[in-house]
Amino acid sequence: MVSGHLDQAVTQACGTSLDKSSLHKILVEVVASIFWLAGLSQGSQAELKELTLEQLSNLEVTTVSKGAEKLSHTPAAVYVLTQEDIRRSGATSIPEVLRLVPGVEVARIDSDHWAVGIRGLRSQFSKSLLVLIDGRSVYTPLYAGVYWNVQNVPLEDIDRIEVVRGPGGTIWGANAVNGVINIITKSAQQTHGTLLSFGGGNVDQGTVGFRYGDGNGKGFNYRLYGMGFTRGPEFHPDARNFDRWHIGQGGFRFDWSANSRDSYTLQGDTYKGETSGVGSFGTYSPPYQAVVYGDVEVSGENVLGRWKRTLSEGSDIQVQAYYDRTNRHDTYYGETRDTFDIDFLHHFTPLDGHDFIWGLGTRVSPDNFITVVPTVDFLPHHRTDEIFSGFVQDEISFAHDHVRLTVGSKFEHNNYTGFEVQPDARLWWTRGPRQTFWAAVTRAVRTPSRLDEGIQATGLVSTKPLTFARITGDGKFFSEQSIGYEAGYRALVTPHFYVDVATFHNDYNYLYSYEIGAPFLEVAPVPHVVIPIPIRNGIRGTTSGFEVAPDWTLTGWWQLKGSYSYLNTNLKRRPGSPDISTVAADEGSSPQHQVVVRSLLNLPQKLELDLTYRYVSSLPAQQLSGYGTADARLGWRPVPYFELSVAGQNLLQPRHAEFRLYPGPPVELKRSAYGKITLRW
Repeated sequence: MVSGHLDQAVTQACGTSLDKSSLHKILVEVVASIFWLAGLSQGSQAELKELTLEQLSNLEVTTVSKGAEKLSHTPAAVYVLTQEDIRRSGATSIPEVLRLVPGVEVARIDSDHWAVGIRGLRSQFSKSLLVLIDGRSVYTPLYAGVYWNVQNVPLEDIDRIEVVRGPGGTIWGANAVNGVINIITKSAQQTHGTLLSFGGGNVDQGTVGFRYGDGNGKGFNYRLYGMGFTRGPEFHPDARNFDRWHIGQGGFRFDWSANSRDSYTLQGDTYKGETSGVGSFGTYSPPYQAVVYGDVEVSGENVLGRWKRTLSEGSDIQVQAYYDRTNRHDTYYGETRDTFDIDFLHHFTPLDGHDFIWGLGTRVSPDNFITVVPTVDFLPHHRTDEIFSGFVQDEISFAHDHVRLTVGSKFEHNNYTGFEVQPDARLWWTRGPRQTFWAAVTRAVRTPSRLDEGIQATGLVSTKPLTFARITGDGKFFSEQSIGYEAGYRALVTPHFYVDVATFHNDYNYLYSYEIGAPFLEVAPVPHVVIPIPIRNGIRGTTSGFEVAPDWTLTGWWQLKGSYSYLNTNLKRRPGSPDISTVAADEGSSPQHQVVVRSLLNLPQKLELDLTYRYVSSLPAQQLSGYGTADARLGWRPVPYFELSVAGQNLLQPRHAEFRLYPGPPVELKRSAYGKITLRW
């Protein structure tokens, strides 16, 4: 435990497969179908239901500035996954969908755990990444990250996922250091009628979901939903098979347009289920180290309300508030947390050529840590996190709106480090209606979490003499800092070919580190030596790289999408830091190269064939080789209210590992297949 990555150390402390002949037959038939389709005229095929490339570039996104702006006019590295992208991906969870985004690193640890990052510094808890669902943060202050296995939005209800690669702290505050993922669900007006879906396979063993929506024709619309699933374990070389996963969830959404000026939203969710947990921790009786595999009981509820009033053309105000409760009872700890959040936003145009936005917010989050084993603890057991914030931003237009300069800053006060400032400057330049260039400089911070401040995790080092290492958060950790430099280019080269290029360089300072203190003797409950390992800010360094994402509509029935992402990470100890493991672990836990190629085909008889190839390079810190794999989906929609799909994942090999976290050999992802039926009326 002493020599592992921070997340590994803390986490450790605190069916059926396709045979080769079947796979070969499927691939032969796919290739034959493609050659057969190549001889068909374009007019004989149904149009792809994807947006045209021009429509895609004109999509309105809200994550970069909290105001609606065209994707092509956004001075940031933004990628939008539409509902059609999600449906045709064949994915069954949000992290799987995120594999399609350039610059996003997704590794499946086991059946229900992921390591997700953007542009490096990836870990199980995605510390430098902010994730939002309809404006509600799902970042947990306990471990400074995201529990992905309880973020189970019905995929059919998602309108789009906006992914901002690069710092987003000016708008969203601390912890949006490397990026923001904003999951935006459909309005209730878009989900009238009934939807029923069910399916299953060898790993995704059973899924079921329903949704009902309606309205009164006078501006009031609503929907209700329920979902549940059971997922089996991935392949375990040691046959532990601890990672079974099942959850049930339900929720509602009400949207009301009271008049031409006022609109209201009220929505909420509740869930309960079991995920998997593995705990490795020291004990004060032989054999002095325990590894426990067991179920983790999880549950939670949230409710969010939003009011928006249009004051005049180009001017509006918005108030949003939410309450979120989470309960987690693990094999080695427990936590309950309540979060109360309220935000005010005012957008107006004070002068010609200026688009001004400002806001205020506060968040209060009390939690209760439950000790299960004496060697895994958080001190104090009860703590309330508080954040008070404000931000201002002005977008200034020049040269007949061909050049725009955006400047702003977030001002935030938290109960760990006090006052933090996160300024931002962005420049956007259009060269005609189809080409845009942009550049940005941003300062961002990751503020301390309960883990950094209060963890007390003890693990065995030696039995002769009896020696333990103790990771400690002693209140001396302060904010990690970064300055990000970005530039990008977007072009609709032809009506059928679109390309998005982004490059970046991030300077990091005061990143967390594990540092060794002077050993000392403890006499209770048995005499033993303790080597303290305090969490400090002993690392600095850089990440740099680029992403290229082309999109090519070859014909009305065939579209190709893809991306290539390159990342170079260079970290080192700060002068005087005795860090023992963090540099190598952080440098080698994100892939240097990633490639995604997607083919979307509309076949005759209302059939859809979607193929995805992915290559991910090696992870030296995980001692894992690179891998290439493919997913495939065959869908049939003979009528608008019926859809049948069959999907296969990880088809190019029987199994492969993507991330090493637990003691022993890494869990490997199986080749899998599942089918799904969706009814709408």
